Amino acid sequence: MSVHSAVKGKLLAVIGDEDTCVGFLLGGIGEINRTKSPQLNFMVVDKNTVTSEIEETFRGFLRRDDIDIILINQNIAELIRHAIDNHTDPVPAVLEIPSKDHPYDPNKDSILRRAKGLFSAEDYR
Repeated sequence: MSVHSAVKGKLLAVIGDEDTCVGFLLGGIGEINRTKSPQLNFMVVDKNTVTSEIEETFRGFLRRDDIDIILINQNIAELIRHAIDNHTDPVPAVLEIPSKDHPYDPNKDSILRRAKGLFSAEDYR
């Protein structure tokens, strides 16, 4: 085994508004997958972005083996809720986050709803 062999780190992907993406990019999450065609690990969504493009990017992130976590603004997740609800694998984990203009609503979060379903009210007594 080579001294230089190490476990390659996994990436965080972001689907969000401009402020969210810029914030995470300034935090250092930006990465370009330099395979046959360069792939970014973020998508900036604005008022002109079509829902099919968001869903296509989301599904692309799910297929990539270098991404372990997908962060998505909750208001954008609502646009592709069916795709998010159909993703049941633990990796990549999909985490819904608030945006500057849209507060987080725990009642809309797919993962939180699934987690609540694992426990009954008697578990808390």
